[in-house]
Amino acid sequence: MTSDAPLPRTLLLGGARSGKSTRAEQLLAHHEDVLYVATGGTRDGDTEWAQRVALHRERRPAGWRTAETCDLEAVLADPADPAPVLVDCLALWLTAVMDECGAWDDAVWADGGEAAVQRRCAALARAWAGTPRQAVAVSNEVGMGVVPATAAGRRFRDTLGRLNMAIADASERVLLVVAGQVLTVKPAAD
Repeated sequence: MTSDAPLPRTLLLGGARSGKSTRAEQLLAHHEDVLYVATGGTRDGDTEWAQRVALHRERRPAGWRTAETCDLEAVLADPADPAPVLVDCLALWLTAVMDECGAWDDAVWADGGEAAVQRRCAALARAWAGTPRQAVAVSNEVGMGVVPATAAGRRFRDTLGRLNMAIADASERVLLVVAGQVLTVKPAAD
């Protein structure tokens, strides 16, 4: 890769507890300065969630910075911060977007909620495609499991699947993590 070539964007997909976050961190481990973007937020009173967040924080190198935000478009476009960025994860980002748009409700979804969510996903995909930063994103691969029992669950699965496809299309490399093992879906060009 030449010095004027765009920096690679990498998407890591995997199931719950597949090791995708750990593998994403390993891809950027040689960088002293990385912006780790945590999209999960806090969940008051949820001790199990707090433990998960603490484990993620403890695993990160001391020099890495953390931003807890879902404003991924701004992070990806920030000209003042050239450091590589790791987004963990797109599924939690989509959950927040669906919350903001009221898209879990069938009536809201039918009355503009779907269009609002689609606009946000399209904006994120454009920001991902246009970022000058080296970027790694983690997302859940949800299309291989049980069909969700609720309409809201199915719309989340379907929307995340489409978002994953858009981010994958705009990525130079796509990896699938299964049982901690990394499989190359789309190799980075040399």
